[in-house]
Amino acid sequence: MNKEYYEFIIVGAGPAGLQAGYHLEKSKQDYLILEESEKPGAFFNHYPRHRKLISINKVFTGCEDQEVNLRWDWNSILSDSNEPHLYKQYTQKYFPSADDMPRYLSDYAEKFGLNVRTNSNVKDIRKDDCFQLTLESGETLSAKVLIVATGLSQPWLPLSIPGIELINTYCDMDLNGEIYNNKRVLVLGKGNSAFETADALIEHASMIHLSSPTPLKMAWTTHYVGHLRAINNGILDTYQLKSQNAVLDADIQKIEKVGDVFRVSYGYQHAESEQEVIEYDYVIACTGFRFDASLFHESCRPELCDKNKLPVQKNSWESANIPDLFFAGTLMQYIDYKKYMSGFIHGFRYNVRTLCRLLMERYNDTSYPSRFVHLDAGSLTQEIIERVNKTSALWQQPGFLADIFVLDRLNESVEWLEELTVEYAKERWSHADSEYFIVTMEFGIQKFDNPFSVHRIARDNVVKAEDSNFIHPIIRHFRGDKKVAEHHVIEDLAAEWLEPEHIEPLRAFLNERLTLPVDAYVKDVRKGNNSVSYQINEENCSENC
Repeated sequence: MNKEYYEFIIVGAGPAGLQAGYHLEKSKQDYLILEESEKPGAFFNHYPRHRKLISINKVFTGCEDQEVNLRWDWNSILSDSNEPHLYKQYTQKYFPSADDMPRYLSDYAEKFGLNVRTNSNVKDIRKDDCFQLTLESGETLSAKVLIVATGLSQPWLPLSIPGIELINTYCDMDLNGEIYNNKRVLVLGKGNSAFETADALIEHASMIHLSSPTPLKMAWTTHYVGHLRAINNGILDTYQLKSQNAVLDADIQKIEKVGDVFRVSYGYQHAESEQEVIEYDYVIACTGFRFDASLFHESCRPELCDKNKLPVQKNSWESANIPDLFFAGTLMQYIDYKKYMSGFIHGFRYNVRTLCRLLMERYNDTSYPSRFVHLDAGSLTQEIIERVNKTSALWQQPGFLADIFVLDRLNESVEWLEELTVEYAKERWSHADSEYFIVTMEFGIQKFDNPFSVHRIARDNVVKAEDSNFIHPIIRHFRGDKKVAEHHVIEDLAAEWLEPEHIEPLRAFLNERLTLPVDAYVKDVRKGNNSVSYQINEENCSENC
């Protein structure tokens, strides 16, 4: 505790900070985790406000393989299989209480001997030759590399709405349901926090409206778990069955306080742009959260997206404008905002592992972990089939994280690297003489009005495998940053790719690709199969935010 300099300092001892600490501890690095509260995981003492997690904790899966079971365990952070520390050891609830999370995280830190310093509130961060962190106590610590894992800690409000400062937010709303008895309530937002709040008030309020300018998106349609989950959608039933509640697509033009009543002026997106004023007893903003950049001095203040929600990042999760500053946890979602799972434990736990591997490669002269496979279609087919039937990382981050196998035709070998992001891989092997395959697991690209009424192809109709809608493996062949071929392993209801219809077409595809003459690669781009790309630029981030 008397040290003043560390190679790595992590700010925040939530799931992401502890996950980073675990990997740095395992690789015997010089690091420190700083936590402002008395114990790790303090965020979960307050959030979610109504105390039920929506990340599943499936205890009974019928499977004994720990790696496979992580596909349905969305709350545990990673540890080696010989020393598992799993959330199901604390509760068997499918949607567990948030009250268990701080205890789980504290025990994780203690079990693995992580270097966590609690009651250490960082007040100022500067950078000269290295990062200088000043604590509330006045003490200053230094680090070569800074990893910020503080999450989205501040409420984000649509400040363009006149009167927005008059209302309560999800963060400070009164949780005593009785004060809402027979009251008219407006909830701003259509995310899970908004619907969580509305569902909690159904048995109290006389009327509940939820409003935002954009239509509601359901997670079961988009496959993005940040969109509305079924566990929070009870109020939709009351809306459609005319039970005094409603979901509005509207621009709020202003909010006025007249006595004890809020007068809200609407401009509807539908209904021929009708204008209306409705009175409410309570208005609660559940409009999301943002990154708190106030800790940073101008010498190292990270660039933010134009709505100030997230720090702008490179494909390696390094700050776009501050070298040696990295982000972990839910802050990582800038790259794949509202597309994949980087905003949630079951997604970013893998991102953090990849980040730490990249940090070791860059700062510790340790090669990114890889293994070598013989260059032939049979060996590669076996490796791919074994991998996709077991991996939780590619399952939980579909289309975002990928395994890469890089071909060395001269030595008849393949170097296999696990769990890099697709865009990072294309950037790393962008030179024209690079030849590699990218293995991902993804849902189909077709969209359906009713996701519960979907035409599916027959399990043996391998010529239409690319029309698979359920999650399935995809293998893409690249030369430099150009995709030259793509193969889909046909979907399977049980997500087990072990039958001839899964294996033989893959073997044939790989055999074809490995026996093509070099000058044939660039001519063999299959029509209609564009390579996966999720890179979020400033314009897209602005739109999504």
